[in-house]
Amino acid sequence: MVWLHRLAVLVSAATAVLILFGGLVTNTGAALAVPDWPTTFGQNMFFYPWSQMTGGVFYEHSHRLIGSIVGFLTVLLALLLWITEPRGWLRRLGLLAVVFVVAQGLVGGLRVVLLAENLAILHGVLAQAFFGLTLCLVLFTSKEWTEGARRRGEAVPTAQRRLALWTTCALFLQIVFGAFLTHWGRLDAHLAWGLVLIILVPLFGIQVMRRHPENPSLLGLAMGMEALFVIQLLLGTGSYAVRFTSLAFPLAPATTILLPVAHRLTASLLFGLSLVITLKLYRLGASQEGSPATLPIGMKGLPV
Repeated sequence: MVWLHRLAVLVSAATAVLILFGGLVTNTGAALAVPDWPTTFGQNMFFYPWSQMTGGVFYEHSHRLIGSIVGFLTVLLALLLWITEPRGWLRRLGLLAVVFVVAQGLVGGLRVVLLAENLAILHGVLAQAFFGLTLCLVLFTSKEWTEGARRRGEAVPTAQRRLALWTTCALFLQIVFGAFLTHWGRLDAHLAWGLVLIILVPLFGIQVMRRHPENPSLLGLAMGMEALFVIQLLLGTGSYAVRFTSLAFPLAPATTILLPVAHRLTASLLFGLSLVITLKLYRLGASQEGSPATLPIGMKGLPV
């Protein structure tokens, strides 16, 4: 159903905005601007006056409100999937999204109550995993997926599918290392793994473009991923200079906040693009071999 797909797109877009505001909360130092949870300075968070949302309170409280919107939309999507979706595995995936968004909210709240930096890392990583899950829901409710189109003569070698899966996992691992850098100041793993990605991501993108030149969907996604990766490298260099050098930046302090925030959001989009391409490649492989068993681990048994 078109409206169900559009709702999934809305959930995913709202999650991207939530990640953006999460980055603003972290990089403006507003993580504990509101010291209590689930209330806001002792008041119901939904009725807290806008006139008092200034400085760090604006970023932190806005983050909570957007999180509530994402939670509501996720529950609504799961409910409608359960009522209208004939595919049982997709209904269960909708319920898993609800579990994820509830866990994400609890971890975020406990991070404030317990003042635990480790929970801040978990909160950030869970947000990225949930974003990936919302993109899966977008893809699985799309017309392209539900129609089950088969492309003839479009081989997807096992090696290419494995490269796709490795690249997606490697991008997510880099997000984890990025969380370590943000909250613990650990640069080593993030920098070293970035060197691996400099080889892995371009190789993956080039392979997709070379092997699927007649597939506009895959070609466009691969080209977008490659372009986004170049932008990400530039943003990463800028974020490093902001935090670890004494270089003067124009339009500071806004630049020193926006560079790492953009770097984090771009990481989400890169991971998401790689995930969608990977799922498409495994689906083509399943169509080619006539068996859903070629889907990634955790996706086996999904009808294609």
